[in-house]
Amino acid sequence: MIAVETIAVETVELVKTFGAFVAVDHVSLQVPKGEIFGFLGPNGAGKSTTIRMLCGLLTPTSGRGSVNGFDVAAQPEEIRRRIGYMSQKFSLYDDLTVEENIDFFSGIYGVPRAIRDQRKSYVLEMANLAERRRALTRTLSGGWKQRLALGCAILHDPPVLFLDEPTSGVDPLARGAFWGLIHDLSDTGHTIFVSTHYMDEAEYCHRLALMYRGKVIALGTPAELKGGLTGHSLLQLDTGAPLDTMRALEGVAGVLDVAVFGGGLHVTVDDLEQTSVRIREALSGIGIKRMEEIEPSMEDVFVAMIEAEERKAAA
Repeated sequence: MIAVETIAVETVELVKTFGAFVAVDHVSLQVPKGEIFGFLGPNGAGKSTTIRMLCGLLTPTSGRGSVNGFDVAAQPEEIRRRIGYMSQKFSLYDDLTVEENIDFFSGIYGVPRAIRDQRKSYVLEMANLAERRRALTRTLSGGWKQRLALGCAILHDPPVLFLDEPTSGVDPLARGAFWGLIHDLSDTGHTIFVSTHYMDEAEYCHRLALMYRGKVIALGTPAELKGGLTGHSLLQLDTGAPLDTMRALEGVAGVLDVAVFGGGLHVTVDDLEQTSVRIREALSGIGIKRMEEIEPSMEDVFVAMIEAEERKAAA
């Protein structure tokens, strides 16, 4: 349990329905100040709806939530004044320059005139945009646009930042640089609540929640969630015929799960030594290019969690 005075974001049995559809299903979370909290899950899992409630943009159907001690249902205006929000869709003005966008949002966020130049200089330096300050925003690449959007979201120095799929559509190199900026903000005491459907980005978070069909199905540090797969082993299996390989492994004793990863397969087994022998026997007619034990990734964890949820639902 996190001490109350150190909690930046909290939800208790938070629910949001749209007619008969349950978008957010009894979500309970506590995020301490200064943490990078990852909200992971596929599109449609309920991540954006949860964030919009926490930002005071949607009213919960039931349950409660708070941001910096303010109630999301009763005090949405107070929350909106004290947070930074970056949506998954780029929301700045393409026909303005980088500098003009910063000036415009300084006014929108009510940054005192006496410190606007100081805040603008900070944002330009933080986002490494000083040399592009007079460039039209439409000419920036996706990665640079995201840097500008993040800079505009922190002009008023909010203690909590909500970033909703901030790296969607951005190339991997730019995504890595963007996460460097997020860690810099966390180091200065900002709380970052960030959603993503990129499983590799989970490694950048201090803690994270895995969302599926509106529910939190796992919560903890990346190491803790990977540790939840202990008792099983994970094999990287490469053959020339992955679909035939999957069919051949159906019903093999000790094989718990088979999933496609890139051009190969990840195979979860319960007894490494004995099951490896059975796999080689089952694939004798196909041929194995590579089979070795590997450490699970967050994607492996998420796939395992979803399969467990599906089995529960089927039962």
